[in-house]
Amino acid sequence: MSPANLIEPPVTEASAPFWEATRERRLVLPWSAVTGRPVWFPRDADPLAPDRPYEWREASGEGVVYAASVHHRPGPGRTEDDCPYVVALVDLAEGVRMMANCVDCPPEDVVVGMAVRVTWQPLSDGRHLPQFRPA
Repeated sequence: MSPANLIEPPVTEASAPFWEATRERRLVLPWSAVTGRPVWFPRDADPLAPDRPYEWREASGEGVVYAASVHHRPGPGRTEDDCPYVVALVDLAEGVRMMANCVDCPPEDVVVGMAVRVTWQPLSDGRHLPQFRPA
């Protein structure tokens, strides 16, 4: 995707630690103080312990494609030149599922069960958007 076309995600108070880490191309996840497990997506509070903050921990960046969809028409912020592209659900090694684009391979090569690793799309403000490529 062309950086000029990219619709950049907003930063919220809950997601700020995630986006700050992407400036250094680090993938971090919020972990629940109650369950000791990661959660995705960043929320204002842990539903099981709203008075306890999440602990942010670095993730491996490794995962497996759970599901994938090849898009042949441009979505928001995309042009015909971006097509086809893949939107995938990726099961991260830490146990959460993240939605992102799969890049650096032909769309038809992205299959369920494929091992992937995080890669980064630069954003205009120094942050990076996580995407996944074949491992």
